[in-house]
Amino acid sequence: MKQQFDSKVKEAVTEVGFSGTILVQKNGEVIHESAYGFANRSDQLKNTVHTRFGIASGCKLFTAISTGILVDEGKITFDTRLKDCLDIQFSNFSDEITIHHLLSHTSGIPDYFDESVMDDFEELWKTRPMYSMRELKDFLPMFQHRDMMFQPGSQFHYNNAGFIVLGLVIEQLAGMSFTDFVEQKVFARAGMKDSGYFSLDQLPANTAIGYIDDVASGTWKSNMYSIPIKGGADGGAFITVHDMVRLFDALFSKKLLTESTTERLLSVQAEGEDDEFYGYGIWMDKQADEITKHHVMGYDPGVSFHAAVYANGVEVVIASNKSEGAYSIMVAIEELLD
Repeated sequence: MKQQFDSKVKEAVTEVGFSGTILVQKNGEVIHESAYGFANRSDQLKNTVHTRFGIASGCKLFTAISTGILVDEGKITFDTRLKDCLDIQFSNFSDEITIHHLLSHTSGIPDYFDESVMDDFEELWKTRPMYSMRELKDFLPMFQHRDMMFQPGSQFHYNNAGFIVLGLVIEQLAGMSFTDFVEQKVFARAGMKDSGYFSLDQLPANTAIGYIDDVASGTWKSNMYSIPIKGGADGGAFITVHDMVRLFDALFSKKLLTESTTERLLSVQAEGEDDEFYGYGIWMDKQADEITKHHVMGYDPGVSFHAAVYANGVEVVIASNKSEGAYSIMVAIEELLD
């Protein structure tokens, strides 16, 4: 099996010009791990299996887990209304928005970046410098006083602002910054020693710089001026592929949350179009009413990320410091899993 994976992955890597790290495990045994490309192109520093990568929206799962911790501590429930747990005024938000709605992308609140109608994340920072986006509250002016998109619970619509709001709830109830909460209550407990929320202007050693390629001109640039300078509740953490597996293992073995909270997070809470199934911070695939795959993904300029846990015990993590490539590698690996 290992030889099959090595050959298939190498073929896919060559086809898409992949830059990043790949890890495939089954029941704790490494089937394949490899690294390609450069973490720092200017200094020709190569990616390794221990390189840290940004994962964009892939870390919405961390926000969901953090919210679940507050539920387990009795500070809120999934049915708690937003107006009852956050002392921030939103001009036109419905009073019926709950924690469940925010976690499942069914709240209907306006989004600061609507991925269904916008495709250029860089455009956001032309009028609002990305280097000013260091805290969750910095995002509020982008959606705080806009109108609702739909009534809470009436439909599924992927929403970044909803997770910003969840992060603000966590900060208020926990009495600490969101990033400190995740690093102390989630990463530390899961054994994720190399992961964190790092500022782009203060990246630690062994961290990949994100790169944006211009294929037409053959040029490239880093993503430092294309994404918020520090990640938060809707995206932007840095992980290693091994740390991501540690997170999955801790979550699925119920070391982070109680059994009931874990099961709720990992069960279908909302359905979108084209057989899209979503729990809290995590996507699912189903066949004949059985969940066959839990997965997370993230895309930013200079970032592509896919990670999954399959019903047969296989875990796959693919982290790239280019804007695309992770999905193609995932597809190639899944052909061997069928």
